[in-house]
Amino acid sequence: MPRTALRVRRWAAIAVLGGLLAGCGTTDDASGSAEPAAGAGPSTSTEVRPIGAATRITDTKGVTVSLEKPPQKIVCLVALCDDILVELGMTPTATNSAVLASPGFLGKEKAAKVPLVPGGFLSPEVEAILSHRPDLVIGLEDTHGKLAPALKGATTFWPVQPGSWQDSVGYLRDLAALTGRTEEGEKAEKTFRTRLARAEQARSDSTALIIFGSDENFGVATPETDVAAGLFPKISHYPWKSRGVDGSYSLEEILARYVDVLFVETLSFGAPDGRLSDKLADNPLWSRIPAVKNGKVIEVDSEVWAKGRGTRSLGIVLDEATAALR
Repeated sequence: MPRTALRVRRWAAIAVLGGLLAGCGTTDDASGSAEPAAGAGPSTSTEVRPIGAATRITDTKGVTVSLEKPPQKIVCLVALCDDILVELGMTPTATNSAVLASPGFLGKEKAAKVPLVPGGFLSPEVEAILSHRPDLVIGLEDTHGKLAPALKGATTFWPVQPGSWQDSVGYLRDLAALTGRTEEGEKAEKTFRTRLARAEQARSDSTALIIFGSDENFGVATPETDVAAGLFPKISHYPWKSRGVDGSYSLEEILARYVDVLFVETLSFGAPDGRLSDKLADNPLWSRIPAVKNGKVIEVDSEVWAKGRGTRSLGIVLDEATAALR
């Protein structure tokens, strides 16, 4: 699997992974250091530290953002940004994400009023970004960091790189501080932590699996490389670990793990052309997976599960996952 596809997980073509199936750690605070992905880890605290308004923050990855005043016009180049803004009661000035149209966000009608940045996720157009005169532009560090020189002097660029739910909470707190939306940030964090703690208390013994792709060649989301998958060792048996950029799981290995509940993220590169699970239905190997035989294959919203990565998206993931794992 190409390195960019592994990092972003859903934005580039998926490599062939042996005929059918292929192959973020968490912490107890907002520091972002990883705990073992194989176990449930320590219980999540529901306590939320107060957030203070600030014009200068240093985020969970050590990036410092300094502004003269709270930003009003924010352009989002990564769905995490949209997620946080909605949590804070704000709307992006422009975006290149489709997550806002999801029911748990603005919905299609309101989302359609937010201007789209041309060029797509991988190559957003700098001139289009600057045409909105943004106070702040938030993008994914390993994808949009190359835009920083072109934006310098015209606006402030904040490169983010979430690797765990704790990173996502950290980014929420930081943007809440910069915008002065501290109460909203504390409330959003509290809501998410409470959801996660409840899901942990009701942890399922079922074996879960998240797969993603656009055709019969697709990948396995692992806690080390995927924020949503990083929640699953806390709420289920999730025996999938990253095997590096070129690693993969064979169909035989997946069958041997007796997957009880299978979550499917269908990726669309342009016009939708059908669900991934439907494309796999004719394959006799696919039908041997216990989750398939027992009707426990759940197609999920890839905009939320794969791309959101903020507390609102992850809260939706928890709600849908725990319901399916009961």
